[in-house]
Amino acid sequence: MADAHSTSRSTSQASPPNGDASGESTSEEGIPPALREPISGDGVGETSDTLPVEHEPRSSSKKKSPLADFDPLAPYRGAIRRFFTVYRHVAGLLMGGHLAYVRSLPDRQKKRLRSPGRRLLAFLLRPLVKRDLRDKPFPVQLRRRLEILGPTFTKLGQIMAIREDLLPDAITRELESLMDHLPAIPFEQVQAIIERDLETPVDLLFESIDPEPIGSASIAQAHRAVTRGGDEVVVKVIKPGIRDVITSDLKLLEFFGVFLQWILPRYQPSQIIEEFSSYTRREVDYTYEADNAEVFAANFQDMPGIVFPDIYRSLSSDDVLTMEFLEGIRPGSAASLALSEEERQRVIDLGAASIIRMLYDDGFFHADLHAGNLMIMPGERPKDLKIGFIDLGMVGRFNSKLKRRMLYYYYALVRGDVENASRHLLSMARIGEGGDPQGFQRAVADMARHFLMRSKQGEISFAQVILQSLSLGGRYHVFFPVEMTLMVKALVTFEGVGRTLDPDLDVVAVSRRHVQDIFRDRFDPRALGRELVSNAPEFVDAVMQLPQLMSQGVSFAEERMSTRLSTDDPIAGLRSGIIAGSCIVGGVVAVVQGGPLWLSIPLFIIGGLLALFAR
Repeated sequence: MADAHSTSRSTSQASPPNGDASGESTSEEGIPPALREPISGDGVGETSDTLPVEHEPRSSSKKKSPLADFDPLAPYRGAIRRFFTVYRHVAGLLMGGHLAYVRSLPDRQKKRLRSPGRRLLAFLLRPLVKRDLRDKPFPVQLRRRLEILGPTFTKLGQIMAIREDLLPDAITRELESLMDHLPAIPFEQVQAIIERDLETPVDLLFESIDPEPIGSASIAQAHRAVTRGGDEVVVKVIKPGIRDVITSDLKLLEFFGVFLQWILPRYQPSQIIEEFSSYTRREVDYTYEADNAEVFAANFQDMPGIVFPDIYRSLSSDDVLTMEFLEGIRPGSAASLALSEEERQRVIDLGAASIIRMLYDDGFFHADLHAGNLMIMPGERPKDLKIGFIDLGMVGRFNSKLKRRMLYYYYALVRGDVENASRHLLSMARIGEGGDPQGFQRAVADMARHFLMRSKQGEISFAQVILQSLSLGGRYHVFFPVEMTLMVKALVTFEGVGRTLDPDLDVVAVSRRHVQDIFRDRFDPRALGRELVSNAPEFVDAVMQLPQLMSQGVSFAEERMSTRLSTDDPIAGLRSGIIAGSCIVGGVVAVVQGGPLWLSIPLFIIGGLLALFAR
């Protein structure tokens, strides 16, 4: 999602078109009042100095009750108004969707008395839909209504745009053009927010701060500044009122998500809204972005060619974030294309190494990665060139199990092992009701095989292979976590920037080289030793119980052997046989899935003992 630090935005926005007979409002309904018009005075909410202040004695202000302005119902009134606004747009979208559906019918279905019910309903609904939207395709209607509803729904649309595994291509393509901006707020308000949060006048915090923003997005805007120590920084400020609007909207979205899940279960609206809520709550709290920047810096401390902005904690808060200003050039710009061949190859190598490492080694990656969030920082020599990452508010995480499976999947893919790649991919999925995992695995293998056949011509895109694989999931009711599609976005950026600098880039060779490095490191004896140490508590516990278990097992075996009687009953020992077989199968599964040895070995031992001695 675009950030105020990474992209300069226009400070004005065309007014939405007027409404019609439907009564649908077209004002900036999702925009807090503070962002629609500047406040009077100095922007801090103080009264004008022309007011006769002597009319209100100072003593009366001291005696004023702290509850005089308290209105416990105010949040609920705002939520109720917002509910009806969102409800009106959801209803308008459903009605407009029916109009678009009827328009898409073949001509023969719209002649004479064919499809009378659908055509009559469209005729009745047409006057109720906004005039400027009623003749638009459904994806356009969806995008426009999300923009009208404000920043929360714009962010929702951006999350929907990357869920190409769940939503049709026409919708995701349209949502990529969402307008994520609001007018910039006056600098007086920015100054007031900084002073309120940091409890210090701006003049004492910064040597200077540029009143003109370098970027203004829907949630925040950014300004260049110089600290008292002379460091060039960027100060990002969350716009006033945005957090309250987003919090209210998220509650409403959760309600509408239940309703939409019932109508459109195939597209998993509840899952999309839940994922969106989780990411958006973090995006309006800058402590998360500050933490993310420091985690990235720690993960890449052994790679001096990869840079993340330093965070100035003493100049940051929940609503204010002060970070190092990274000076560089954008990928795809004229300056980047003028780099020498050696410098361009270093950019490609650093970019591939960093992104593949984030995804498959650290399991902590930039989830809003695009060319605007990358900075190429040339040095005196080609080997001194660095790459900087900015806008770190949105990150993805793979847990250890998912990270390991992702590595196996990508490693199999770059080696051309489509059967194992499809198997590892399926192991990361959630099978929905009526799902067909075997059919999905065959379809993925066939599709990947087709893509890999073209790799020798340099036409392959691993991001497209993975995205197409995820998209097949909806057809077979096989669903994946949102981190999978965020991963694809990172790979798309790597491939796009790489091919901009080198049109003949061999993505397969570059990816194979870096993922093999991670694979070797993962199975290095020292790494295996560290993993064993991390599992030491469970291992020690199993060792401590082993003598007792062995003693009980020997006693049981002796007792069974001494009392063993022949029998003609064919069912005798069936229960023990089933348990023995289950233990052996469980041990095999643990080995295949990369489980710890302290789990698989005891399963084999128990299964063998039961098979030998049990009846």
